[in-house]
Amino acid sequence: MTWIAPPPPPFGGSLVADERTLLEGFLDWQRAVLVGKCTGLTGEELAQRSTPPSTLSLLGLLRHVTDVELEWFHRRFRGEPVEFHYRREGAKDAAFDELDPAAAERDHARLLAQWEDSRAVAATAALDDAFEDSLRGPMSLRAVYLHLIQEYARHNGHADLLRQRIDGEVG
Repeated sequence: MTWIAPPPPPFGGSLVADERTLLEGFLDWQRAVLVGKCTGLTGEELAQRSTPPSTLSLLGLLRHVTDVELEWFHRRFRGEPVEFHYRREGAKDAAFDELDPAAAERDHARLLAQWEDSRAVAATAALDDAFEDSLRGPMSLRAVYLHLIQEYARHNGHADLLRQRIDGEVG
């Protein structure tokens, strides 16, 4: 049986809430938008690339943001020496370049599991908790939330175009 990408997990939140609830809610919304763009597609469809020479695909985006979440919540914020799922030395774009449509279900599930892991990391910290970023200097958990919201939003624009190219779905 061919795997079909399911709809995103339900998310909610208030637009009249404290700062943390708003940041968590907007990040969850952006996460759901990306996974929602994949709903109803097979692994083969998710792996369809945009326009050469680009290797951009919906499956590549799912894989990429899995590593982005791991990087920002664990490696940067917590300072943990974690291994990426896809990116590696000499292959920073492996999430896009080394797709296996047959592994789409695993990659999709890995992203959702990473979301839960990222939430667990953030739940134990205050928004003002900070770390030293080698490029930007001191950064807070608040800044991590804002960075990830913009990262997902940018890639959600890519996902809109990719989905429309695959089956004409818009919105």
